[in-house]
Amino acid sequence: MTVETVTVERLIDAPIDDVFAWLTATTNYTGSPLVLRCALTRQGQGAPYGVGAVRSHLWAIGWFRERITHYDAPYCTEYVVDRSLPPSRHELGRMTFTEEAGGTRVCWTTRAEVSVPLFGPFLTRRLMRPIIAGTFGNILDAADTALTRTSSRR
Repeated sequence: MTVETVTVERLIDAPIDDVFAWLTATTNYTGSPLVLRCALTRQGQGAPYGVGAVRSHLWAIGWFRERITHYDAPYCTEYVVDRSLPPSRHELGRMTFTEEAGGTRVCWTTRAEVSVPLFGPFLTRRLMRPIIAGTFGNILDAADTALTRTSSRR
């Protein structure tokens, strides 16, 4: 078993409510060049991306169906990948949001592995880990750009 933890952090110069709303609406993720398509396929309880919501993502590295398991706006959201191609085992996806001087700190963590016989450990360490870290970083950069531009217009 080769479960890897990937964590990416960023300080975004925008209010916590705006950052949480932007990053939980995964249709915004197409701002990353590796994210091809995202859709909300089932709304959650109490909010579109609340508990029970189902999201479908097509990234350059594969397809993922995620389910929201925890939603505490504007501080935390968690999800699991229920299905994916290539197959993966996903233990946790979590975004936490903390107000700080200068904006909102976002910490995005995932724990997963590629479940391919023989090649899984190699693919997890050498391919999945850097691609996920890069994609999370690109998404956070897109959020920063979109929200900073919005904040500067106010």
